[in-house]
Amino acid sequence: MQRANLSAVTEFILIGFSDFPHLRLLFFLLFLLMYLFTLLGNLLIMATIRSERSLHTPMYLFLCALSISEILYTFAIIPRMLADLLSTHRSIAWAACASQMFFSFTFGFTHSFLLTVMGYDRYVAICHPLRYNVLMSPGVCACLVAWSWAGGSVMGLVVTATIFHLTFCGPNEVHHFACHVPPLLKLACGDNVSTVALGVGLVCITALLGCCLLILLSYASIVATILRIPSAEGRHKAFSTCVSHLTVVVVHYGFASVIYLKPKGPQSLEGDTLMGITYTVVTPFLSPIIFSLRNKELKNAMKKTFLSKIYPEKI
Repeated sequence: MQRANLSAVTEFILIGFSDFPHLRLLFFLLFLLMYLFTLLGNLLIMATIRSERSLHTPMYLFLCALSISEILYTFAIIPRMLADLLSTHRSIAWAACASQMFFSFTFGFTHSFLLTVMGYDRYVAICHPLRYNVLMSPGVCACLVAWSWAGGSVMGLVVTATIFHLTFCGPNEVHHFACHVPPLLKLACGDNVSTVALGVGLVCITALLGCCLLILLSYASIVATILRIPSAEGRHKAFSTCVSHLTVVVVHYGFASVIYLKPKGPQSLEGDTLMGITYTVVTPFLSPIIFSLRNKELKNAMKKTFLSKIYPEKI
């Protein structure tokens, strides 16, 4: 009987935007523009870091890796979401649904791990400046990036394998615009569904809270060190190197907490969809804007690299 149920569910129907029939075209245009801006912003950051030798430092290496993970994360979800907004047939194959979940979790958690690594980088730069070149050598930086990607891949594999090992009895309508864990769990049957839901939830929350705690500890030490700097100019200069990263962390974990730490209770389809949009579309859209505008060194490098070719007399 279990095998019959498993083989019967060959596709899922994504109905995340079914309650917004008159807004689909507006959503499509808005999300398309935000997605294109997200891609352009991250590509500009990567191109600037690659072409400007003064940015070949650990902090910008991590930022480049962060931009890559952000591009791949949005690519795993948003193109499919845009296609569904214009389509009347919003089905997704079982294997495609599993792939989407794997890649979204992989790149999403890679993003969180890289933000944690960037917090450690700022901690070393401000609290141990004389040992920075040793503690953040090219080999160490490469290992930190590799471990972030490996950790994200493990999280994606564990969550996806656990969810799709369940039996899906039907109906096959997913109340979301992507293959997200909670709506898929509602379609599963069996005695172990509640155990799996608890286990997956604990793993995700532990990983997010662990990263958040490490970042908080890094900034606690950073603030303590900055307060010991005698001059106001020195304190401002030291803290200015952390502003863009800290802002992105607040946005990233703020929206993530809404998704993963929301209290249990009756949730409307509209509410789940709108909350999913904040983390899937809005957060990646804001990230390159924050790094470009709040990081003076990166902003000047962008002007030098790109604007000088268009308006050479103004640079």
